[in-house]
Amino acid sequence: MFKKVTFMFLIFLAGFIGAYLIYGKIFPSKVEEISKKINLDLPFGNSKDEVIGFLPYWLISKADKDYTKYLTTLAYFSLSLSEDGTVQKFTNPGETEPGYLSLTRGKADSFFESFKKEGATLSLVIFGGDDEKITAMLNEPEISAQNLMSDISPLMDEYGFTDLNLDIEQVGDASPSARLKYTRFVKKVGDILREKEDTTLSVCVYASSFVKETNLVDIINVEPLVDKFIVMAYDYHSIGSSVTGAVAPGEGGGATSEFDVLTSIKAGRNMVPSEKIVLGIPLYGYEWETIRNTPRSATIPGTGMTISNRRAEELLGSCATCSAVFDETDKENYIIYKNDETGNFHQAFFPDIKSTEYKIKLAKDHKLGGLALWALGYEGNS
Repeated sequence: MFKKVTFMFLIFLAGFIGAYLIYGKIFPSKVEEISKKINLDLPFGNSKDEVIGFLPYWLISKADKDYTKYLTTLAYFSLSLSEDGTVQKFTNPGETEPGYLSLTRGKADSFFESFKKEGATLSLVIFGGDDEKITAMLNEPEISAQNLMSDISPLMDEYGFTDLNLDIEQVGDASPSARLKYTRFVKKVGDILREKEDTTLSVCVYASSFVKETNLVDIINVEPLVDKFIVMAYDYHSIGSSVTGAVAPGEGGGATSEFDVLTSIKAGRNMVPSEKIVLGIPLYGYEWETIRNTPRSATIPGTGMTISNRRAEELLGSCATCSAVFDETDKENYIIYKNDETGNFHQAFFPDIKSTEYKIKLAKDHKLGGLALWALGYEGNS
């Protein structure tokens, strides 16, 4: 998904195209302008398709584009869950939780206002990423759901959020009991949320949720309770990976990774209506240090880092011997170069325009409900 690097610009170009072909009736003035410049055919198959952009609180200062041109939904990331389902407002004593602070101090207000002027959707993301907290919260799922909704209902009204996104990411395997409790939690959240008019409920799921029954989200039983599944089809390799590899391999499952994006999509379509699946794609990659200069080498522990488009642009612009190689197996780019000071090699895997076009085609061919971009602010200066 993500030549001297202009891949982020082209990602947004693809978003532009999707907006043109899908939302012509909603944004006619923009479509007229776009149609004079673009003559490509990258439609999805559904009139309700979305292009969602996640805006993390830590990237607000770097998210410097007019995203209303490219997106149908802006998702603020995030407020964090406490053990009892309430919104976490403090971390250490006296320190306000940063996602809550950024929201309530108005740091994202200008984004919200510009999207509301365009009639676009605002989504509020509720995040849980601590297994112990998740387990505690799900001990009494209905009560935790009530606590959550009591906390966030006033915030949704105040800022104009009409979609609620639950991004509860349990790392370890989930027991059948935990899966059932999560389903009960989602049901109660949805019941309360729908007391408000014109609201929707979406959940983020690992791509592996469609191929493994040990993930927290029981897809079959949660499906009737939600409007969308946002599939986080990335982090197949991550900062802590023992070998280098694609962050979002389109294919190559069983060879370069345990499975791949295509496998997840096909499995998902056998479980839920395809229009309920929104394909999450990364606007970033990862970089590691290695001893060897061949792709998929063992990494040096502790050297992994996120590589944004800005970093990729700087790397390709400053390194005379660096060039991006497109891997036809997993449909993603990589760069390998040597650090003359340490003698080690660096390997960076990231999506470019070719891999992004591949993912867009997957979404189109499988009639998915749209795309979700993680994350705004990772794009480069181009």
